[in-house]
Amino acid sequence: MGDESERTPSQEVENEVERRTRQLSELLQETRVATAGVQVLFGFLLAVVFQNRFKEVTSTQKDVFLAAILCATASTICFIAPTPYHRILFEHRDKPHLIKVANRFLIAGVVFLAFAMTLALALVCDVIFGGTTAAIVAGLVGVSFAWFWFALPLARLVQGKRSH
Repeated sequence: MGDESERTPSQEVENEVERRTRQLSELLQETRVATAGVQVLFGFLLAVVFQNRFKEVTSTQKDVFLAAILCATASTICFIAPTPYHRILFEHRDKPHLIKVANRFLIAGVVFLAFAMTLALALVCDVIFGGTTAAIVAGLVGVSFAWFWFALPLARLVQGKRSH
C-alpha cells in the first residue's frame, strides 16, 4: 500500500478515478481489520454479564463496564456507518465525499475502540488483580494506543509537511 512518492519513473501516475478507487479499496480493507477487533471485544462484553461472577462486581467496575461497552458500541457505529452512507448515496457518484466521510468515521471508530479496549482490560485487571494494577495496566495500554495508533502517524504527517 505505497503512496505515490514510492512509484518508480516507469510506473504510470494514476488518474483521479483510479486514485479514488484505490483509496476507497484501502479504506474498506482497513475497516475490515478494525471491525474484526471491535466485534470480538463487543461479543466478550455482551457475554461477560451472563457469567455468575459478574454479580459480584463493584459499582465502579459496573461503571467501567458500561463505559467500555458504550465505547465498543460507538466504535461499531462508526465502523459500519460508511456502509449505509454509501448505500444511500451511491447513485450520486460522489466518491471523494464518501472517502472523506468514511475516513473520519474510521478514525473516530479507532479512537472509541482504543478506549473500549483500555477500559475492558482495566475491568479484567481490576477483577483479577485489584485497582492499582488495573490503573497501571490501563494507563500503559492507553499510552500505547495513543503512541502507536495516533502520535506516530501524526508525527510523520507533521514531518512530511515540514519537508515539502
